[in-house]
Amino acid sequence: MIGLRKLVYYVAVSIDGRIAGPGDETDFYPLGDDMTAWMSAEYPETLPTHIRAQLGIDAPNKHFDTLIMGRGTYEPALRIGVASPYAHLRQYVVSTTLGAIDDPGVELVRNDPLKLVRDLKRQPGMDIWLCGGGKLAGVLLPEIDELVVKSYPVVAGDGIPAFSGAFSPTRFTPADTRAFGNGARVTWFTRGA
Repeated sequence: MIGLRKLVYYVAVSIDGRIAGPGDETDFYPLGDDMTAWMSAEYPETLPTHIRAQLGIDAPNKHFDTLIMGRGTYEPALRIGVASPYAHLRQYVVSTTLGAIDDPGVELVRNDPLKLVRDLKRQPGMDIWLCGGGKLAGVLLPEIDELVVKSYPVVAGDGIPAFSGAFSPTRFTPADTRAFGNGARVTWFTRGA
């Protein structure tokens, strides 16, 4: 019997827990060559399709075949004219305010993202990547099985938190960690008991 797919929140955060600045900025994260090479090799599917093309990455998906993101995570792609930012994945955008999406490769989900995740977990396939944002992560917290947190050595001050919503302490257990030359660290967490 094949096990259930997992919902994995693979996310970059600042020291103060921000995934982006107040204007959706992410360019304040210090990137390093060793970390970029590692992400490209280990999590190639988490790079947008147009970036993969620019970097010459044609690697198969290693962890995820499905992506769930909120409107705030999706809109930066729309601003640069990309309606299907992760064409190599099955894409869902959760939003009650976004108009129609003009790309058949991206499905708009207007309500009940918890039901969506539960349904996806029962389907065969690779794990499901929760790409962001903080509000959606807060709603989906009951279904998050793992966290892959890329912690960068920078304080953002203001911005979008990794999780927002109701107070709901949820225990996760560190499973592994890896450090990089830019001072960043990736830590894997599994849902605790």
